[in-house]
Amino acid sequence: MTPGNGTAAAARVTLTPAAVALIEKLRAQHGPVMFHQSGGCCDGSSPMCYPLGEFMLGSSDVKLGEIADAPFYMSESQFAYWQHTKLIIDVIPGRGGMFSLENPEGVRFLTRSEMFTDDERDRLLPIEHCS
Repeated sequence: MTPGNGTAAAARVTLTPAAVALIEKLRAQHGPVMFHQSGGCCDGSSPMCYPLGEFMLGSSDVKLGEIADAPFYMSESQFAYWQHTKLIIDVIPGRGGMFSLENPEGVRFLTRSEMFTDDERDRLLPIEHCS
């Protein structure tokens, strides 16, 4: 998909090679997956991985894009704070969120971020609101 000017869209969410490998492993074990960026509470602010469709999305959630063919969501209120940053999903050693699929693997997903460049910001597609 491209923005109105015909250039390639900039991704709001990207992956490190380690994250790609872990998603592929989880997909082989559990089938299609989805992500929701946790906003805090029990699991901190972590990207949580679930079997596709097993996390109930609400009207206050937005889809930022797809990572390794997995949809990536967060709450609209959290997006308001993070809208100027590219999210980079990585993997580090340690225990992840107790409900996230990677929990038994001894590693966890981690969200890193960096500000969009002016060029990237100009090439962003609109977010998708869930219903």
